[in-house]
This record gives sequence, C-alpha cells and structure tokens, in this order.
Amino acid sequence: MAIRNIRLEGDPILRKVCKEVPEITDRIKVLLDDMGETMYEADGVGLAAPQVGILKRVIVIDPRDEETGLVKLINPEIIEAEGEQIGVEGCLSIPNFNATVKRPEHVVVKYLDEEGNEQTWDAHGFPAVILSHEIDHLNGILFRDKYIEEVTYEKTDA
Repeated sequence: MAIRNIRLEGDPILRKVCKEVPEITDRIKVLLDDMGETMYEADGVGLAAPQVGILKRVIVIDPRDEETGLVKLINPEIIEAEGEQIGVEGCLSIPNFNATVKRPEHVVVKYLDEEGNEQTWDAHGFPAVILSHEIDHLNGILFRDKYIEEVTYEKTDA
C-alpha cells in the first residue's frame, strides 16, 4: 500500500465525471487499499478516486463509529434520498475551508464490494453526508459548489 497525493481545488481532474469500473481487477483493489491508507494519513472520513488523480467511480469511507470501519465502494449510486440535514463539512481537496451544506438525512446507496457483490447501504446522519459528499466527487462536484455559509474557527493558544 502507498500514500497517494491528494489533488487540490483548482486541479481540473476534480471537475471531471468519473467512469464506471467495468471489472474489479487487482489494480482496482490496490487503488482502494491506497485510498484507505491515504484517507487515514490525512485524517479524513472519506476519499474519492479523482482526489488521488484517478477518474474511476470508486470511494472509501470510514464514519469513525464503533460498528462500521473502512468501507470500499465501487460504482456507488444513490438510489434513494430523503429528508434534510444541514451541517459543517470540510474536504481533503479544499484545505482550511469549512462550510455548512444541506444534504439528505437518509440515503440508500447501491454499490459493488471488492469481490464484485452488489451491496446496498441504508445510511442515516453522518454516514449519509459522507456518502453524498464522496459520490458528488465522482460527478465533478465539490462541496464548495453547494455550501450555504462559510464557517471560520478562531485559533486558540491552547
């Protein structure tokens, strides 16, 4: 596994629509492993393939709760969304910028796991936010495109 460079806002690859993964190869599995390691190294909760320069429909997330752990999703698609929540988001590709964003409270995501099995994830709350955020990346959308209000934090000397 390897830590990959995270592409930053302004890089044109972040604005492109990713292609579906037609076949789960060893290269895709290595990409997923690298993305997980890169996400953890950057202290993130989600990472999409275009953020590491790959235009494939692949994401990894870890909502950092007790039961989930790292989830690797291939060709994820939101098939149901309902409700509304507004919360503060950040993005590894847009450092030092946080803002409030409106997202669905509940999403159902269909995806393939590493073995090619179709799965669904019925997500509420924070995991729904992460899934929505990362799937947006696969469509060339950054959270800055959707934000309501920038949030600034005062630095303390603590």
